[in-house]
Amino acid sequence: MTVVKLKLVRSFLTAILALSWLFNVAIPARAGSDDTFRLIVTHTAPPLVPNSVMDLAEQLRFYFDHGLKLEIVRVQQTPSAVAALRAGRGDMANISVSTALQLVARDQMKLKAVVSPNKSIPFLIASTKAIQTVGDLAGSIFGVGRIGSLDYSLSRLVLSKMGLDPDKLKMVAIGQPRTRAQALLAGRVEATTMSIGVWTSLKDHANLRILVPQIDYFKAAPVLSKVNVVRDRTLKERRGKVEAFVQAIIVASRKFASNPSLWAEAMAKARPDVPRARLNKLAKAYTKSWSVNGGLNFKQIAYTVERQYKRKDFKGLRPIKPEEWIDTSLIDGILKEIGVIKGMDETGR
Repeated sequence: MTVVKLKLVRSFLTAILALSWLFNVAIPARAGSDDTFRLIVTHTAPPLVPNSVMDLAEQLRFYFDHGLKLEIVRVQQTPSAVAALRAGRGDMANISVSTALQLVARDQMKLKAVVSPNKSIPFLIASTKAIQTVGDLAGSIFGVGRIGSLDYSLSRLVLSKMGLDPDKLKMVAIGQPRTRAQALLAGRVEATTMSIGVWTSLKDHANLRILVPQIDYFKAAPVLSKVNVVRDRTLKERRGKVEAFVQAIIVASRKFASNPSLWAEAMAKARPDVPRARLNKLAKAYTKSWSVNGGLNFKQIAYTVERQYKRKDFKGLRPIKPEEWIDTSLIDGILKEIGVIKGMDETGR
């Protein structure tokens, strides 16, 4: 591990410890002290992705219907979410898989992932209309965030699995997804990766096409992005409430998958700043993206862990077994009761 990377990892961990101390000193821990179940999230408003199910399930009373009194605790960024969970400010937190793995592998927290409301970033590859197939990309200019970024590494993997040698592309670092999208519109690049949200925000698609839809992108690179975790003692002491949360998420996800307009309507109330036409497009795009079976596919998890451990910040960390950081017993019990939906969100077990 390079000195710079080691310092970054140490800074991340130091920030978590410092924030834990701040939470403990400033406000006494209260999670588990009453009937309320507290969920920690890192977004300030319902995001324009399936992760919004956590917010909308409250608006549409799915938690209430499952006997759960829920409070959403909003913080900024992952270190604050981990610190809040450690300090007892919440019962559950929505965090990245990378963070969950590192916390367990470094023996800093005993926790379990129990559900994944949003399995992945909904990436797609967009191109000019002159590019008809993935094969046509050979020799073209492809915009990426930076060399080595997530979109860079995943897109190379996706294109390779689709039969194109990524070394035949000229990959150019441009920056953020919106900047890359504008570069595509201006003809500075012939293709790039962006989220479906950025795609729907573009006002002019006349000269562009979706070359690789988000569903196909995820199939080629099934990297699990975020999970909802609880501490081991919470799972033991408040198992009934954790189970109620997981079931509410699965039921809400199924409702949105079967009725996309329901998500658009709920989001219109939660996010009046977003045009309804855009919400309608996103709702249709997410039809196959909901975690209708809990979102924890063991094959995808194994693939994700393998890729994570190839990163420099995982160098030297002990390998951890799935049972050390994942507990699917809640999901499996619920699916046994309400059944598995075939053809989407496969469980892999």
